Amino acid sequence: METIYINRDNLADWQGRANACVMALGFFDGLHFGHREVIKTALRIAKEKGMQLAVMSFFPHPKSVLSNGEKQIDYLMPLSDKEKILCELGVDTFYIVEFNREFASLSPEQYVMDYLVKLAVIHAVAGFDFSYGSKGKGNLERLKRDSGGIIDVTKVEKVMCRGEKVSSSCIRERLSEGNVEELPDFLGRYYEVECKWDGQSFKLNPYYTLPAPGKYAVTIRKGNLSNPTEVNVEEKSFKPVTKLPTYMIGELSIVWHQCISEEVPSSRTIIKVGG
Repeated sequence: METIYINRDNLADWQGRANACVMALGFFDGLHFGHREVIKTALRIAKEKGMQLAVMSFFPHPKSVLSNGEKQIDYLMPLSDKEKILCELGVDTFYIVEFNREFASLSPEQYVMDYLVKLAVIHAVAGFDFSYGSKGKGNLERLKRDSGGIIDVTKVEKVMCRGEKVSSSCIRERLSEGNVEELPDFLGRYYEVECKWDGQSFKLNPYYTLPAPGKYAVTIRKGNLSNPTEVNVEEKSFKPVTKLPTYMIGELSIVWHQCISEEVPSSRTIIKVGG
């Protein structure tokens, strides 16, 4: 899979290199079941047409830009995790568009022309609530018209779980409430974060979200090694309940299985989380 970072300065260059493709559109934070349904639908259409599959996402989060940074976005995963999963899902090209105020001010017609038609998109696939262009005025009902009839459109209806729409927001809500055991129903996997362990403190890597304060059953992974254990999460800090073996020092990941207790024993030492 090729990952391409696009901004206004290099857009014309990538337009000149683009090959006809089917494109899935969205922010895709967490790549939950709803996102996967969009990508699976786009992949099926791409195979039927004998074309490549592209995914277009945006960074940073539009809500952060449109609020002038006043709205804090709790990302579920960094771009590197998105890349890995999209590659596994069969995506050929991953476009990451720089989302800034200039991009946000594009008219719906200009967005479709510059970022879809001129990137050789012949079929666009997105979730039912996808919007584009200034003030989100563009939607899937008008995308074909905005492309001058060049682009066909497929709308993927919402995916439901536990009586609600599967979304990044509902996953963030469960993290904020500590309900990590429910996340596999939405993500298709347990929530996992990457961090560093120096033998004394964890440092969370950027663009992950910690669950609510409490004690959790987790698995700590380092390469092919794993260690089931427990961790305490405090306000913007977390640490193991028992001492970790020395082989865990360095880069590792933590898989969150279950909240054991919402109460965390008081401690004199607060371990700060980076990022």
